[in-house]
Amino acid sequence: MKTKLALGADHAGYEYKDKLIAYLSENGYECVDCGTNGPESVDYPIHASRVCELVRSGECAFGILVCGTGIGMSIAANKHRGIRAALCNEAESTAMTRHHNNSNVLCLGARMIPFETALELTKVFLTTEFDGGRHLRRVEMLDNLL
Repeated sequence: MKTKLALGADHAGYEYKDKLIAYLSENGYECVDCGTNGPESVDYPIHASRVCELVRSGECAFGILVCGTGIGMSIAANKHRGIRAALCNEAESTAMTRHHNNSNVLCLGARMIPFETALELTKVFLTTEFDGGRHLRRVEMLDNLL
């Protein structure tokens, strides 16, 4: 069974999103495109919410959100109970957010990092396992915050 992913972006991130979907689809992932799909200005919280609802419901295992800096998407995503979104710009923190925080949404900034880096971080995020153990208690605490 293919791992199902939800991807969303705003007008600054849609090109990265489209390239990530192409790569991921070619490499065995099933991708749900939550928009946007063009350069016209959009409200990023709408697309973040679509991705987060798919992750929260269990329909998708993970989400990936892209905007200009990744900041807006990460703020919007973390407003959803059960979502642990991480804005990542390099591989070590990307791995650590999966190891320790069991993050389920990766946020990327298309104006901050080159696409090659975004692709590398996506690979790290999707292939790194949660360590569990002492970290599980903390993740459960995060999920119970209002």
